[in-house]
Amino acid sequence: MTIESSPKVPIEDIFSSRGRIKILKELAASNELNISELCRRVDLNHSSTKSHLEVLLSSGLIEEKKFGRIKIYRYKIEDLRARSLRSLFNLWES
Repeated sequence: MTIESSPKVPIEDIFSSRGRIKILKELAASNELNISELCRRVDLNHSSTKSHLEVLLSSGLIEEKKFGRIKIYRYKIEDLRARSLRSLFNLWES
């Protein structure tokens, strides 16, 4: 029996973009934000932020919650890779 996992996104694709790293760092620090607040905090336009979020969603590091028309993006701290990245961000900033 095979266990299906989330699609694999190469780590190079995650770290190849300054925008994606900024979004990951902000979500790791804040846990969850809507796209407007995220755009404001990482200083990216809506379109760029949306495309970065799509890659991060496919990586499994974040998830999207919908409340009607409102979408909230949440850092998946229960994912071992996400916890490890948060530790790396905290260590790097200290």
